[in-house]
Order: sequence, then structure tokens, then C-alpha cells
Amino acid sequence: MIRSPYWIALGIALPLAGCGDDGEAGSLRNSAATQAPAPTASPAGTPRTLPAPIKTAAEPDRILACSAERGRAAADRLVKICTSVSPATHPPCNVANSCAMIEDEIARSCALLGDDAATTPGCSVAPKSDAAAAAVVRRYYAAINAHDYATAWTQWGPDGRPGQRFADFQKGFARTRATSVTIGQVPPSEGAAGSVYATIPVTVDAQLTDGRQQRFAGQYVVRRVNDVPGASADQLRWHIDSATLKPVAP
Repeated sequence: MIRSPYWIALGIALPLAGCGDDGEAGSLRNSAATQAPAPTASPAGTPRTLPAPIKTAAEPDRILACSAERGRAAADRLVKICTSVSPATHPPCNVANSCAMIEDEIARSCALLGDDAATTPGCSVAPKSDAAAAAVVRRYYAAINAHDYATAWTQWGPDGRPGQRFADFQKGFARTRATSVTIGQVPPSEGAAGSVYATIPVTVDAQLTDGRQQRFAGQYVVRRVNDVPGASADQLRWHIDSATLKPVAP
């Protein structure tokens, strides 16, 4: 199933690229730690429902397809992995979707497999590992770079970023043309109060639609529920919990 693609203005909108008060930049700079509510699980085999994009008549309705981003051969390989692990009847494993969306479905499916993920060929990254924690942040910016804001939104959890509407989240990216993230050395994750937290140091580079360059440095904190009895696969997945980013010289 191909999700409805969409694009905002000339390109991606970075959650930290010169946005107004309604964008994500202000909250990230203020570095207020936001505690995400415990996510609810999606039953195995049930496709996720992502928020509908906000569009105007002047805005084209497309995202950057995985086949365009990485080439058809690489996209086909990713789709093959996705279809091999996804339990959904109509999973979003299609080269016309963003690579981030396809990779998110792989990560979701591997989390549903639980301990069986370790012996499943398509689950090359253990769902509870620190590498999987860092992958959430990479996937977040990959989705933004592909103008797939719905997939970026769900990296904060099934209900998106706490305390913010999806419409405002999407509008916050309207003036960003491109972005990239560099992830630093990730320290070992730590447990506290029934959850596990991982700190992901980042440097984010952005190009605005007016040609200006911006750079931000800081960290994301990602969280998952600890291995407690009754925890769902979705609760055991890593999600962004908070972000602390400050502008630095490009």
C-alpha cells in the first residue's frame, strides 16, 4: 500500500530551521524535556494510521520516493526486507514511499517479533539495542528530508509529539529545503522508573529555502519501556522523548 505522499513548499521543513513559535525550533532550543505518554500497541497485522498531511492548492502532493532517494536497486532490496518481516496485510513496503517509512515498518515488525527478531534475517538491528535507539533519530531526519512528515511525527510515538498538533509540527518545516544529521558517539543506555533512556548526540545541518545555511548541535533522548511483564511491542520500541538543540556556527 502506498501512503498518500505530500510535500511542503520547496522542500523539507526542519524542526529547527528558523521556524516561528508554532514550529519545533523554539521548543528544541528551549530544551524542555517532554515526557511522552506510554504508547499503545498496534495489533500484529494491522496497518498503522498516520496523520493526514496538511496541504493547500498551491502545494504539490508528493514525497521523495525511496527509489529516487537511493536508486531503484537499493529501494527494491529494502522493500524485499520489509515484505519479508511485516505481518501487515498491506504494509507500506513500496519503492514509491519514503525510505524512512519502509525502514520504520521494518523496525515495527521486528519489534513485534520480540525475541524471534534475533534469528530473523531482515532484523539486522536488535529492536531493543542502543543501535536501534540511534536509528530512530536517523529515521526522523530521513523522513523530514523526504518530506514525509507523518513518518517523522510517529518517531515521537504513535500519537506524535506530546503537546503539539500535527498541523503545527508540519508547518514548522515550511522554510527548510534540506537537512542532514550526524550522530556522535552514543553512550550506553540507562534504566530509570520502568523505562530505558538513550542519549543520542547530534549535529544537524539545514539549508533554508532562501539559501541560508544553519547548524544545530545537541542531543535527543529516546525512550522505551523496560522489559516488564505485559509491555506491548510498541511500548518496547524506542521513541523520541525529548530534544535539546542549540544553534552553532555552520
